[in-house]
Amino acid sequence: MATFDLADRPLRELNAELHRQAAIVREGGTAEKQWEILNSRGSHAVAVGVDAPLDITVRGNVGYYCGGMNQSGTIRIEGSAGPGLGENMMSGMISVSGNASQYAGATGRGGLLVINGNASSRCGISMKGIDILVRGNVGHMSAFLAQAGNLVVLGDAGDSLGDSIYEARLFVLGQVKSLGADCIEKEMRKEHIALLESLLTRAGISDVTASDFTRYGSARELYHFDVDRSDAY
Repeated sequence: MATFDLADRPLRELNAELHRQAAIVREGGTAEKQWEILNSRGSHAVAVGVDAPLDITVRGNVGYYCGGMNQSGTIRIEGSAGPGLGENMMSGMISVSGNASQYAGATGRGGLLVINGNASSRCGISMKGIDILVRGNVGHMSAFLAQAGNLVVLGDAGDSLGDSIYEARLFVLGQVKSLGADCIEKEMRKEHIALLESLLTRAGISDVTASDFTRYGSARELYHFDVDRSDAY
């Protein structure tokens, strides 16, 4: 395992080295695939743009945009994360042992994002295929404009969950303060239970039962603008 200490070397150098190693992997060469990052101290943009199956462990808290645009990488954060964790993630896996700030997983197109603490507002905003699992609570406007993918919340959800949602699936074990425009409670069928069980297994969670969750999704009434219902938009 390679070790990179951000107390001694600049962040730009870290990301450049991760990109260099990723390029070696893509070309079939021998690269350093396992990385340990020390003294992150809330640094921003740690491990952004990783596009190969590197395994990266960050020992400490990170600032905004950690793991942004991740593709194929596995990034583990032993601490909490600032805004935009895993933004526009394409594939791979990101996990954070603590909490995540605003818009975690925003616009994510694939991969798995696991937040073992709480997530703040707009978690999963405009998600486009990513799977997000939050052990704690999510804040207001989570899954706003969510187009595809799955948001799983083991705690509670704040105001306006799933506002203007498209075809993403939301699973909540706790209470929902309020649902956003065009988001409704839906039947939890066998295929949804099987899907949720698979997601929980991928996230390493075995202490909850999939059938205890409530599913939410789109009522499909706002797909086309209707001037007679303009107050709903």
